[in-house]
Amino acid sequence: MSTDTDTLTGGEPTERERTGNAVVNWMENLSEAAYAYLLLLPAFALLTLVAFYPLLRTFVMSLRADQTRGFEPLGAFVGVENYVDILTGNARLARQFLDVGLTSSFPFVELGTPFFQQALFVTLAFAVISVVLETVIGFGQAYVLDQDFRGRRWVRVAIILPWAVPIVIQGMIFFLMFQPEVGFGTDLMQWFGIFSDAPLANSRDSFIIILVADIWKSSAFMALLILAGLQSVDRSLYDVARVAGASPWQRFKLITLPLVMPALLVAMLFRTMDAMRVFGLIESTAGCTTVPSLTCLVVEAMFGGTRIFATAATVAFTTALVIGIIIGGYVVLFRDTEGGMY
Repeated sequence: MSTDTDTLTGGEPTERERTGNAVVNWMENLSEAAYAYLLLLPAFALLTLVAFYPLLRTFVMSLRADQTRGFEPLGAFVGVENYVDILTGNARLARQFLDVGLTSSFPFVELGTPFFQQALFVTLAFAVISVVLETVIGFGQAYVLDQDFRGRRWVRVAIILPWAVPIVIQGMIFFLMFQPEVGFGTDLMQWFGIFSDAPLANSRDSFIIILVADIWKSSAFMALLILAGLQSVDRSLYDVARVAGASPWQRFKLITLPLVMPALLVAMLFRTMDAMRVFGLIESTAGCTTVPSLTCLVVEAMFGGTRIFATAATVAFTTALVIGIIIGGYVVLFRDTEGGMY
């Protein structure tokens, strides 16, 4: 059977040409799905190199012992012993975290609770409370921005402006605001009977301050993503609903919310992942010794001068695992949402 190559060259195709023809024929016989995966293969390879290899490397490091002496960064292979240590809070692990200054007991948990469990509780509480409040506030802001009124441009700037503030500057703003000597926040909160004399030295007060600071900044991010969903809704649907006699609540429940839900879920997912990694805001506002998060444990263990790299890797991989479980929960819970996650 002759080929196009035979016609062009006037002779038998070379081995290289036969191989090329075979590859072309194989690609032409692929299904659309298989061809799409083939085109995505370079992206998958790059993702594996950039994302999954560091994660795998972190897991391998977590299976080694801490090496606090000598020049080697890691000790002998110990299996899952480090994971048992951080979950049970044994004496050796507790001393390591005491060395890096994570000694404060968070008031929301009992005294003597292992440091990892304290940090896990703080991180989960911060993520849940902040994401819920930011979603509600961001939805309200987006709904206002979606209306047609005079001065909407300036309102949009005012809402988005906090999102442009760098995290360190954001933390310093709230740090100075609640400094008893220079700020007005402490006196104001004490007038309401909420805060102590030194709120940034109190774990409960600091947690509330950090929550407020994060909501002040990140609600704008939620508003932007939700606004994109609101502006994609066909306005004629509201006209039909008004003619049918639907109330504002019915229009919101039956039209707005279902059509905005995909954008809302994406916004909540991104904010949840970001909240689970909180560190810069805590460190620049109250410090990790007052409000310890999971990332605080990793940073302090890694760079606190104690050379407990294996412990840092263990906490880091566990944090990534918790975030992965949360993402999986989002996918499972909302897999049937039209246009949402699958």
